Amino acid sequence: MSALATLTASLPEGIAERLDQGLEALGQTVTREQRERLLGLLALLHKWNRAYNLTAVRDVSDMVTRHLLDSAAVAPFVHGPRVLDVGAGPGLPGLILAILKPTLEVTLLDSNGKKVRFQRQAVMELGLENVIPVQARVEQFDGATFDQVVSRAFASLVDFVTLTRQLPAAHGEWVAMKGPGADDELQALPADIVIKARHSLKVPFETASRQLLILRPR
Repeated sequence: MSALATLTASLPEGIAERLDQGLEALGQTVTREQRERLLGLLALLHKWNRAYNLTAVRDVSDMVTRHLLDSAAVAPFVHGPRVLDVGAGPGLPGLILAILKPTLEVTLLDSNGKKVRFQRQAVMELGLENVIPVQARVEQFDGATFDQVVSRAFASLVDFVTLTRQLPAAHGEWVAMKGPGADDELQALPADIVIKARHSLKVPFETASRQLLILRPR
């Protein structure tokens, strides 16, 4: 049995089927290796979370919905190739995007040591060669630019854009995953930032509405 298979064997019955159903609902076709890596990441997150409190989501079934599928829902809009996940926490959505789209070059940025240690462990155990975890505060991170800068639960839109001003490349954009109440945040954006696109996201098994905002300099 492979190391990944050993990991996924610890998952409760029905979890793999829930992931399969969710990916199908999203129109995401995955290889056997990608599926195994997604389940391996889930098993690792569930295991580490019991000791290190990486996420408030405790139930592994809820993790499928609120972490894996929620992250997978934005994959069609992430093209990179160089992607920065700001405030990545335990690596969401960056690790999911890296698994689903192997051509991406994903940098995970977070200031929390235990969460970055988890990222590094996940990268090693899942054999991901297109992910670089970095422990740093975003305002102290520089020296590189990215085609897309992604945020899932990092900050308000104003803070997200302000703190990462130097990070998108000349043609780059900000990609923000938000709930339904982002209109006030949009109105507070600097005048030189515009909305390139706005997409409603339907996350399988999730009743709360989600949206994806893609921003760029004017």
